[in-house]
Amino acid sequence: MVRQRQVAPTSSVVSAKALTRTFRDFWMRTRAKAVDRIDFEIEPGEIFGLLGPNGSGKSTTIKMILGLLRPTSGLLTVFGRPPSDVMVKKYIGFLPEESYLYGYLTPLETLDYYGRLFGIARGERRRRSEELLEMVGLAGVGHRPVGEFSKGMMRRIGLAQALVNDPDLLILDEPTSGLDPIGTRQVKQLLQDLRGRGKTILLSSHLLGDVQDVCDRMVMLYGGRIRASGTVDELLEDSQHTVLRMPRLSSDLIGEIEKVLQARGAAIESVELPRQRLEDLFMRIVDEARRDQAETSGATEGGPTAEFLLKDRSGDALVEALQRTVDAPIKAAVRSDAPADSLASETAEVVESLVDESAAETSVKKAARRKDESADKPQVDVGMIDQLLDDADRGDSA
Repeated sequence: MVRQRQVAPTSSVVSAKALTRTFRDFWMRTRAKAVDRIDFEIEPGEIFGLLGPNGSGKSTTIKMILGLLRPTSGLLTVFGRPPSDVMVKKYIGFLPEESYLYGYLTPLETLDYYGRLFGIARGERRRRSEELLEMVGLAGVGHRPVGEFSKGMMRRIGLAQALVNDPDLLILDEPTSGLDPIGTRQVKQLLQDLRGRGKTILLSSHLLGDVQDVCDRMVMLYGGRIRASGTVDELLEDSQHTVLRMPRLSSDLIGEIEKVLQARGAAIESVELPRQRLEDLFMRIVDEARRDQAETSGATEGGPTAEFLLKDRSGDALVEALQRTVDAPIKAAVRSDAPADSLASETAEVVESLVDESAAETSVKKAARRKDESADKPQVDVGMIDQLLDDADRGDSA
């Protein structure tokens, strides 16, 4: 089924203007103003961070974007449409803060279930499920019930289900919660890969280091209001200090530098040896253990990004070609006052030509796929089977 995009590539994916959400009690008295007149826009192809302590309005904002809550006031659009519009749901992937999965289903069955909800064909569901399990490092446990998994392994499955429909907007609420440093680094690398492909990502997390590593822009909420916003560099720049990085200096040389600075009215506040990040140290130790072929019964390192997430959608190209080609004669006819019959005939020919080309391309792909599948199947030796049957008959008669 062809997927037709509903918005122009230049428009904002999510736009909020004076967005407000108030919770009221039975008597309609204001109980809490969870979101208070916030403004922000999420542009196509960026990773946007939503930060704040517990109760700051992050989850409420995400629920309004998903259409699970209605704004009390203000304007909110997703792909240029109201969040309640069912048409936008197929373009969104969502990982909630808690992974709500059916414990009696295996990972393969779980991903197949979500794929069916999106109307994905059986063969495509199977292929995507296997690629996603390989990507999140759970290919070796694809037939175990999800209920036996640890929290970190369930988060990996949750991330896979959020990607099964190849979404244009990916909303992740605490995606690295419960993950070990290996999984955390993999998730951050995946987000960067998806951004490079042009996907838009909304990331909500309490782990500020993770947000700092991957986000392009962010807003910080407190009490339902935006307290700060901007790019990572804008928000983290320290305009009060200067850092000079150089090879390690001796104490005598540091003393001489300090004298020069004092003569110019400046001073060295502190001298510190550089430290590596704990994540880098952890990953180095894990890499050394893998080189020593140490065994583990947990999740393994994830594989490359699933192939279907990296491919261009030929369906989108077809729709865009149809739109451009059909629009051209219509616009020309309007300018020249061409007869309606002529316009209809020309348009029908264009559509028929494009559909024929698409059908021919699809037939070639299907034929190639059937050829590959038949090559993988074991060949049956009919003569050997007949010989075995004859031997069995002779044995019975004896």
